[in-house]
Amino acid sequence: MDIKVLGTGCPKCNKLEKLVKEVVQETGSDAAVEKVSDVNQIAKAGVMLTPALMIDGDIKAAGKVPSKQELTKMISGS
Repeated sequence: MDIKVLGTGCPKCNKLEKLVKEVVQETGSDAAVEKVSDVNQIAKAGVMLTPALMIDGDIKAAGKVPSKQELTKMISGS
């Protein structure tokens, strides 16, 4: 699983990255988490609002920080 946190470094972006890493660790997922802060790459992904979460090339959330419970469902697939 390839997870990308898209954001320029704002507090919400940092919070999303932290939560995603926590969920990956807690669920035992073998996901690779990458932080994308380049504005051009974010725009190329079609994201207009940050923070955004991309899992395996699909935007799962944009413009908000999902709850830990929502992130767990997205990452574990349940």
